[in-house]
Amino acid sequence: MPAPDAIAVPQLARLIGTPDAPRILDVRLAEDCTADPRLLPAATLRSHADVADWAPGYIGRHVVVVCQRGIKLSQGAAAWLRHAGARAEVLEGGFEAWAAAGLPLLRADRIPSRDRLCRTVWVTRARPKIDRIACPWLIRRFVDPTAVFLFVAPSEVAAVADRFGATPFDIEGVAWSHRGPLCTFDVMLEEWGVATEPLQRLALIVRAADTARLDLAPQAAGLLAASLGLSRMYRDDLAQLDAEMGLYDAFFRWCRDAVEETHNWPTPTRA
Repeated sequence: MPAPDAIAVPQLARLIGTPDAPRILDVRLAEDCTADPRLLPAATLRSHADVADWAPGYIGRHVVVVCQRGIKLSQGAAAWLRHAGARAEVLEGGFEAWAAAGLPLLRADRIPSRDRLCRTVWVTRARPKIDRIACPWLIRRFVDPTAVFLFVAPSEVAAVADRFGATPFDIEGVAWSHRGPLCTFDVMLEEWGVATEPLQRLALIVRAADTARLDLAPQAAGLLAASLGLSRMYRDDLAQLDAEMGLYDAFFRWCRDAVEETHNWPTPTRA
């Protein structure tokens, strides 16, 4: 059982990808990051050396601190965060325990560079429907919870990317886009190394809805209908994204926890 200010690996694994997930801060030493540059999903690298400077940015937040083995660096950084007003826990066993459990690790070398506020910035076409909502959901839940998304006119995506240091996605001719039969969502899963069974199941639903192949997954028709309906409810693309985060949260939880469950009415009565 974890200590009062610690969280066990299985507990954190169940929270990642959900709206209630804590912010994960990786404070490993530079040599440890060089030896294995991968990150826990949605983790942000921070230096323990200047924790007093960045800790106030997490006031009131639930934070999990990760170091190599879950001892001095994470213990000290978590104590500073609690001093600043965060609810900070240490990952038991640290990065080594997570890796030993065979849980997904994010390929840090494939994550775009961050801005001065430590955020990744993305740009794509306005009026999103499927893939351009699914990808931001994936990024915010498994890569960068603070990611910024810019929705602009299709003709201006490349220029905005260049002028504002943003990473373009889901347009032709860029790295983060469709590849053959795969959607951008599929590509991101593969490139980042987080293609777990639930996320692969969700990717199939997204691909089926996004490419008019509803035969691939029976759930795709529901995702398509809900997405098209929401796109007509919102004129503001960011408001639509906020509204659809909950939709993808629900599909993810079904993919992870409820695929074997059925429902019928009336419920059977006992003899």
